[in-house]
Amino acid sequence: MENALRPLIVVGGSVVLTLVVGWLVDRVLQKVDSRRRDTPLWGLLRRCRIPFQLVLCTALLRGTYRTAKLLQDHEAGIGQILSLVLIASSAWLVVRIATAVVDSTYARYVATTRDPARVRRVRTQVTLIQRVVTAIVTVVAVSAMLLTFPAMRTVGTSLLASAGILGIVAGVAAQSTLGNLFAGLQIAFGDMVRLGDTVVVDGEWGVVEEVTLTFLAVRTWDERRITMPVSYFTSKPFENWSRGGIQMTGTVFFHLDHSAPVPLMREQMQDILRECSAWDGRDWSLAVTDTTPSTVQVRAVVTAKDADDIWTVRCAVREQMIAWLYEHHPYALPRIATAPAELPKPAEVPRPDTEPHTGRG
Repeated sequence: MENALRPLIVVGGSVVLTLVVGWLVDRVLQKVDSRRRDTPLWGLLRRCRIPFQLVLCTALLRGTYRTAKLLQDHEAGIGQILSLVLIASSAWLVVRIATAVVDSTYARYVATTRDPARVRRVRTQVTLIQRVVTAIVTVVAVSAMLLTFPAMRTVGTSLLASAGILGIVAGVAAQSTLGNLFAGLQIAFGDMVRLGDTVVVDGEWGVVEEVTLTFLAVRTWDERRITMPVSYFTSKPFENWSRGGIQMTGTVFFHLDHSAPVPLMREQMQDILRECSAWDGRDWSLAVTDTTPSTVQVRAVVTAKDADDIWTVRCAVREQMIAWLYEHHPYALPRIATAPAELPKPAEVPRPDTEPHTGRG
């Protein structure tokens, strides 16, 4: 009877104690969160309940499973499994806590900062910090799990003796990967490009959607994703339309006839901008910037609050101005001269026998 009750008490007691402690911790975090609405940390820490209970239950079983005298012939295997689960659940808990702390700090920063550029910069850095912490914790956890095996401890001693040579070989073999890794850190903390920035790379216009330690994803206007190594942004020039502010200035060029009514075009452009909701009202202008023997070049300058709106304003001005010229001033549109060439009159054509000649005759 005792042999049957002891395992039940050990396993059941560990599970019940885990559930009770997990419930109490969750209630405490819930009450603190309700009192501290300005700090989202306590609410985010409630997401750690499952890995915390798993760590607690595994630790209790790891310390008491020998007293249960259950499957005594397999005590070593059970202890090994519990150790592996304990290490994995501890790593899970550490990652969850780190994520909660970072997300809480970012949320408080967003609530107190009105500059979108700074918010995007911190968001990029926070994302990369989370990835670095997750990678480090994962590597440490996997290493600790491997070292629980006696054979791996022996191999580990041998590897430490040749760590210098392996480090050199790994550095040469993973030169490109390490370059991208350091480039990712440089982008995160050098403020070169941030999540949400509007960039132009290789002639493609898009928005930075994802930044990792090795690659960067750009979402184009037609919903395509361009994935590029982060080393590209540290070795080649690219356009960042969001750096220094998201306000944009755009131009629209018209090639018109010399008789184009430029003063009337200015009045019409002002009417077009008044009805365009994408125009931010900061500035606009229209002037003749160049001329050729057959046309004049008229440049319209408009402003908008971001890259998306500047595209909308430019299209609206181009489309409505051309329609207005075609309807009210068609003579202003460029024309191609197609008049037939005039032939010389018969009396003006010289005859062969009347052509002047030189020499002795």
